Amino acid sequence: MTRRNGSKQKQVLQLADLELNLATKTVIRADKRIDLTTREYALMEYLMLNKGKIISRADISERVWNLDFDTNTNVIDVYISYLRKKIDKGFSSKLLHTIVGMGYVLRED
Repeated sequence: MTRRNGSKQKQVLQLADLELNLATKTVIRADKRIDLTTREYALMEYLMLNKGKIISRADISERVWNLDFDTNTNVIDVYISYLRKKIDKGFSSKLLHTIVGMGYVLRED
């Protein structure tokens, strides 16, 4: 029973007005539900679990796609773009940032 109670405390990850519920697999920003595909959700969850840390494309490729990184593909950039449109577009504060030459970070401006 202790394990169950402990896991319930970490069911919702939050950054600013963005919330990700691990139990229901839902994402909400400013009280508005954001619909994500399975892969977008997996990427969003990985970014939220590592918020504030710069994550390399190779790391994302390995953790979200379970692949060795292929430098000839732009699939990660495409999915980052999808997430930006869904979680940042229309909001004054941007949460998903590109760190040139290093990767991506989810943080408050």
